[in-house]
Amino acid sequence: MQTVLPGYLLAINVVAFILYGADKQRAKQGAWRIPERVLLGVAALGGSVGALGGMYTFRHKTRHPKFTLGVPLLLAAQLAALWLLNP
Repeated sequence: MQTVLPGYLLAINVVAFILYGADKQRAKQGAWRIPERVLLGVAALGGSVGALGGMYTFRHKTRHPKFTLGVPLLLAAQLAALWLLNP
């Protein structure tokens, strides 16, 4: 598991970053949007660093408490889980 985890975390965080950027572009164009549950879901699946990076790089969802509080809390929980699982 330890050999797969770094690759998985890298991939999910890249996906999260791209999704936040894509949703911002779609918002500017008035196009179909990526659902909030998808954006938060990818963060919950380990992409919280990429989600935070996307939020602040693209200035997207930074006025929504669901994201400004939720994503950092997900990151804290994920870091705590990593710390507890890796003695």
